[in-house]
Amino acid sequence: MTDIFRYVPHPHIAARQTSGPPKVADAAAAVHGPGLFGRINTALGLRITIIVGTMWAAYVFAAIALISLPDNIHSTQNLILWISSSFLQLVLLPIIIVGQNIQAKAADARSEATYNDAAAVLEEAKQIQAHLAAQDDAISKILDQLANVPPKG
Repeated sequence: MTDIFRYVPHPHIAARQTSGPPKVADAAAAVHGPGLFGRINTALGLRITIIVGTMWAAYVFAAIALISLPDNIHSTQNLILWISSSFLQLVLLPIIIVGQNIQAKAADARSEATYNDAAAVLEEAKQIQAHLAAQDDAISKILDQLANVPPKG
């Protein structure tokens, strides 16, 4: 009996195995470009984001904002302006960056888990293909044996 099915792996499988799962950090070259200035911009932006995106920066910014509070507490309009422009903007910026960093780490973890799940499913599919090939061989042998059995009667 001839082979009815021949498994041909999709070309994406080999590419995926060499590249691995996508990460947030891998997008830097796509944003700023792969050249010298792109790398400088990426490094500088990442360094500033790392420094500003901490709760310690939020505490420092809160202290800086509180320095100007006594000058603005006497007028309701100045107090509202101080709260909205000085305090909230200075303090919320690093807190938001901290939250985004946590979300990015979680997204990377989800991406890697999905990648690993897909790799496991692929390996399971390969095992199923091997099992089906073994069954095809067994069925072919049975059919060949049945073809050689003389009819009764």
